[in-house]
Amino acid sequence: MDLDPVILARIQFAFTITFHIIFPSFTIGLAAWIATLEGMWLATSRDHYHQLARFWTKVFAVSFAMGVVSGIVLSYQFGTNWSRFSEVVGNVIGPLIGYEVLTAFFLEATFLGLMLFGWNKVPPWLHFVACVAVAVGTTMSAFWILSANSWMQFPAGHEIRDGIAVPVDWMKIIFNPTFPTRLGHMVVAAYITTAFVIFAVGARWLLAGKAVEKARIMIHMSLGLLLILVPVQAFLGDASGLNTLEHQPVKVAAMEGHWPAEEAGPIPWVLFAWPNEKEERNDFQIAIPYAGSLILTHSLDGTIKGLKAFPPEDRPPVVIPFFAFRVMIGMWGIMMLTVLVGAFLWWRGKLFVPGKYLRFVAQTWPIGFIAVLSGWFTTEVGRQPWVATGILRTVDAISPVTAGAVLTTLILFVLVYGVVFSAGIYYINRLLDIGPDVSAHEDDDASALRPLSAAHDAGRKAIHAGE
Repeated sequence: MDLDPVILARIQFAFTITFHIIFPSFTIGLAAWIATLEGMWLATSRDHYHQLARFWTKVFAVSFAMGVVSGIVLSYQFGTNWSRFSEVVGNVIGPLIGYEVLTAFFLEATFLGLMLFGWNKVPPWLHFVACVAVAVGTTMSAFWILSANSWMQFPAGHEIRDGIAVPVDWMKIIFNPTFPTRLGHMVVAAYITTAFVIFAVGARWLLAGKAVEKARIMIHMSLGLLLILVPVQAFLGDASGLNTLEHQPVKVAAMEGHWPAEEAGPIPWVLFAWPNEKEERNDFQIAIPYAGSLILTHSLDGTIKGLKAFPPEDRPPVVIPFFAFRVMIGMWGIMMLTVLVGAFLWWRGKLFVPGKYLRFVAQTWPIGFIAVLSGWFTTEVGRQPWVATGILRTVDAISPVTAGAVLTTLILFVLVYGVVFSAGIYYINRLLDIGPDVSAHEDDDASALRPLSAAHDAGRKAIHAGE
């Protein structure tokens, strides 16, 4: 069987970036959460905030380390599997990545050590400054990475000289047309992802009668943030969709499974179908009349170009972006319903009552990660067949490597990632299971130092006392 090095290199990059993206998505929000906790500790002197900040810093340290390690691997692949990409667009992408190193990495590297090891060694205000600096650094990192990726989606501010992209206007390159909405959408997604992890861990501790007061703080703060950000994400997603329709209409056509080259409005919104790329139509389609026009054009009779309006060689694969987009929307729907029910229970004073809701919330920690990954697959697969739209096709970006060499490194990555990241995720889960260090004099946290059965009883008494 002949193996295609392009397909193998794409599988390898998809595998490694799937592991990588979950850690920045978590640490961007986690750094802000830790800085917020420490700020509230300085403002109120409540030890619960201080203890939570110290506990989540341990989780941040492990997650940040795995994010850095998995990011380095991506750079390695640019040089080995995708050298033509580096040659053709390296004049643009290289400096953008360099700016990330000069700003975000330097900021993080300067203050990360103080944040991790400065507890009780520097004044609290200085430690708070370090936490804020790390939080700013993680967000700046997202700024530059999203800028580079958005330029690949819709290049601007460059000229092509002898087949090479040469920068001519850095402001147009950095703030390319698809960048602002994608940055806002991604950063908010990172905050939502982290908030759902904190929400779920708070429910987990509360159900176990562990660190009850801290669990209540985590649930209150995360749910309060989610009540704001989950609806806001719908507006940002809509803005990002309109931007994509303007600059990458073929991607929207693939996301929507919309085939007609020309069709008078109104167009339906396809809820579910099986895209049949060979026949250029959808099988088993379930659609809502008018909804497609309303969502995509904000009018009841608007229309969009379908996939047949574009040459077959310029269309992305349809199945992956079509289903990944629906998974992302489905995760948002579950998030919205979860926070609305939580708000209702909060209003009724029953948010902390052990029951089905808290048991469900305790299982929602991966929901943000699933949404981020499905959204990432939608936008990256939807960009195909271009690695840099209009400049370089993916098939032309591959290095002169053999399929056997790519397959060998792919197998090695799978094995190494399986060991390293399984160990890291297991350790994070152990930290979350153990919970924060507690002081014996604190009534609620003293329960965590008792035998398990006593902890459950004491925790539940504390919960009911707070109804």
